[in-house]
Amino acid sequence: MAPKYKLTYFDVRSRGEPTRLIFAAAGVEYEDVRLSFEQWPPIKPTTPMGGLPMLEVDGKTLSQSMSIARFVAKETGLDGKNNLERALADAFVDEIHEPLAAKIPTLLAFTPDEKAKEELAKEVDQLIAEKLGKCERNSGSVGHLVGNSLLWCDLVFYNIASYIEAYKPGTLQNYPKLAKVYATVKANPRIAKWLERPAGQYGV
Repeated sequence: MAPKYKLTYFDVRSRGEPTRLIFAAAGVEYEDVRLSFEQWPPIKPTTPMGGLPMLEVDGKTLSQSMSIARFVAKETGLDGKNNLERALADAFVDEIHEPLAAKIPTLLAFTPDEKAKEELAKEVDQLIAEKLGKCERNSGSVGHLVGNSLLWCDLVFYNIASYIEAYKPGTLQNYPKLAKVYATVKANPRIAKWLERPAGQYGV
């Protein structure tokens, strides 16, 4: 009997979207619970680590966004074909996800004043150049970061890259191998169908 999955996160992409993308790419059904920020305070004390996302699997609750995404990738076969691919995929995720996953959405939507935004933008620009440069050098050239098939690292990268392109359109043109990964993910039929859905009421 297939496991029952329940993913709880806010109605934004951010840290919950990599897991949603993995489920979408694998064609696996799950319960997609989206909370408003107003609903969060009374729920917070009931979560394992005091944060979201969280994933319930047959009565067990998992926490931490990349732990959840990695688990779902393993469950769906999108973690890699062998241990070497899995290790390489993990390395890309570790390099690209933090701290860009937090800083770019903050810069796009939640920075309170222009001075703070300017300072954060300088930091983000440096991080983008550093992280994308490293990933470009190590990426495969066939539209995937690792190997020749879609893996969870491609989906995590796609989520980050979509924020980068929203922040500074055309950035990926400077990284041809990464641009090809981005295009490959976007063209995946299941991902394309998922992207037709509303992005979330908060837009990020």
